[in-house]
Amino acid sequence: MVDPTLAEMGKNLNEAMKMLEDSQSFVVVFNVWCFFFPHWFTSGQDMVSILQLVQNLMHGEEEEESSQACRLQNVGEQGHMALLGHSLAAYISILDKERLRKLTTRILSDTTLWLCRLFRYENGSAYYHEDDREGLLKICRLVIHTCYEDYTVEGFNVLCTKQPVIYISSAARTGLGQALCNQLGLPLSCMCHVPCNTMFGSQHQMDVALLDRLIKDDVECGKLPLLLVANAGTPGAGHTDKLGRLKELCEQYKMWLHVEGVNLATLALGYVSSSVLAATKCDSMTLTLGSWLGLPAVPAVTLYKHEDPSLSLAAGLTSSQPVEKLRALPLWLSLQYLGHDGIVERIKHASQLHFIFVKVEDELSSPVVVFKFFQNLIGVSDCEVTSVHSFTCASSLQLGEQLAQLVPASGIDVVELEDEGTCVRFSPLMTSAVLGTEIQDVDQLVDCLKMKIPVLTSTLQLREEFEQEVRRTVGLLYIEDLSWPGLGIVRYIFHDGKNDDNQEKELEKINTELLKKLNELESDLTFSLGPEFGGQKNCIYIGMVTEDLDVLELVETIAATGREIEENSRLLENMTEVVRKGIQEAQLQLQKANEERLLEEGLLRQIPVVGSVLNWFSPFQASPKGRTFNLTAGSLESTESTYVSKAQGTGTTPPPTPTSSLTKQRHSGQKIFKRGFRNSDAFSETSSVSHCDDLEKMAQRPPTLSPGQEQRPLETLKRELPKEVPQATNKDTEDIQSNCPDKHMPQRTGYFNDAFRM
Repeated sequence: MVDPTLAEMGKNLNEAMKMLEDSQSFVVVFNVWCFFFPHWFTSGQDMVSILQLVQNLMHGEEEEESSQACRLQNVGEQGHMALLGHSLAAYISILDKERLRKLTTRILSDTTLWLCRLFRYENGSAYYHEDDREGLLKICRLVIHTCYEDYTVEGFNVLCTKQPVIYISSAARTGLGQALCNQLGLPLSCMCHVPCNTMFGSQHQMDVALLDRLIKDDVECGKLPLLLVANAGTPGAGHTDKLGRLKELCEQYKMWLHVEGVNLATLALGYVSSSVLAATKCDSMTLTLGSWLGLPAVPAVTLYKHEDPSLSLAAGLTSSQPVEKLRALPLWLSLQYLGHDGIVERIKHASQLHFIFVKVEDELSSPVVVFKFFQNLIGVSDCEVTSVHSFTCASSLQLGEQLAQLVPASGIDVVELEDEGTCVRFSPLMTSAVLGTEIQDVDQLVDCLKMKIPVLTSTLQLREEFEQEVRRTVGLLYIEDLSWPGLGIVRYIFHDGKNDDNQEKELEKINTELLKKLNELESDLTFSLGPEFGGQKNCIYIGMVTEDLDVLELVETIAATGREIEENSRLLENMTEVVRKGIQEAQLQLQKANEERLLEEGLLRQIPVVGSVLNWFSPFQASPKGRTFNLTAGSLESTESTYVSKAQGTGTTPPPTPTSSLTKQRHSGQKIFKRGFRNSDAFSETSSVSHCDDLEKMAQRPPTLSPGQEQRPLETLKRELPKEVPQATNKDTEDIQSNCPDKHMPQRTGYFNDAFRM
């Protein structure tokens, strides 16, 4: 079976080729295929075989089901149009120059006009690029050419007179400033990272007042403020900078303002927040339409405003090569297929998914939801605050991974923020179109989140109790690891306290066996060896727990199971030594028995022929003397009692296996380590049920008659009964109880009634 995406793409490509090719084009296409796949065409592979080979290369010879599961992106018909655009671009590139120039000019102008109208960016030009950072890089070159008139002739020498400065937010994506300096050939001192607000406003918005002071200081030092990179949706938290004030500041210092971020997608909607709408006044912006609309392999677009085409050509924003303009063809096909309404509907659908998740819709809300597990720290010491913060970060990491696994269509991922630490992010604008997220996926995500939060809370509350119980238990060592999101880490240790190599191996063996025994128990807990990297050795990691966990029973069970494994291990070692000594003693006794037999039988009976004749005429009756080895006692014993009783004795009873003192009788299907089983209600209910069974058995027994008593018909008994039965009084009840031989009978009857009332 061929992958549906590859089959559909091959079908569309085949149909497009049939419509466009003539007698000469088939030869050209065949030569192109032979150039890229020479060893395939030597034997004449067909299209199905080629696609099958590509599928095997993509999925690594996996089965059909697993290969389909690897294809996470929701590739619909609009995705096929984008994929078809790349094939058509390669095909169109072989046209003659004049026809190619007219076609690429039409495609480029149409796509640019549609994007400018769609995202409210009037009179703009467009640059299409594969790397989303390449557009900002070309803009920086354009600004350098604009601010330094002799840069084309003098090069980097003109930069020495006034060092350029590029300002970028500290909340921008990691490595962006360094990448710009490396590509532009500028020192890192030309990059200025502007801190975000620390006292007022969002902690992920650029501090405008501090930026103003930084620019003034650079101007006084003889530097040239060149460009400011702002965010309409930071990569981490999705917050939007104060673009209106930043634009005024850039106009004051004659700086270029470039904006990027996921929130720019909302410019296509009918209602846009004022904070994002200010981005339409910037000098340039970068749009990543592929992730917003779910279009595979479409280029990113940088819209900009500049009046000098020669400088744009020098910066690389425009090209005289028609083939370069064919980058817009996949996007041109996709935009025509979706149309204005289809594009707006996809972005609107992603925004609605956000509002369904947060249940809040206001002017300052971001389409990116970032959250983490939080615990109230009022009245907690500084040491405990650090422990709780580490636990919340580890729990948030595990929570994000579990939600992504439970609801893969939600697009949940984990981010690291500078102040908050590890957080979980839900960004439907970036993932919903790609993964095909629907409303039911968000509802499922909310349900999973509501299910996980109580478990995280109860785990955090029981961690301290678990630590105290482990530290009080002999034979257990508590391992402190703040990065573990579960209940805790425990290690079983020896009582002798030695630290040699043999004990380390024995310790590893016992803890491994202990982990196996714990996993065999019928409980809701997860026991593991910890993370693959960075975990402690010879430890047992206990995962998330619920609030009804019996911590004392859990700790005692771990300790008792560890002692059982240790004693069994020592018993095996002692048994080995005992068996070795027993064999030596048995050899000595066998040698002694042989000597005694020689003395009793005499020398003549040992001669083969003479001994047989002598035994024939005068048989020798010798009592059988055998030995048996008792493993429990570790000694050799006589088998005389075995021959007398015709049965082998059982020997000494072995010592009982150590178990937890809290081991209780449970019904089938009940889980252990539950606090609810320790109260008296469970015992009362069990006793009541068993007593009910006894009463039912007694009721089913036939009545016993005394000797001489005859069985009379039922009608006769009814006639002899009194017409009215007098009601029993309290005095009668007391008399009955005083005369009752079983003093506990009324109490059991009360249990019986209570059991049925429940």
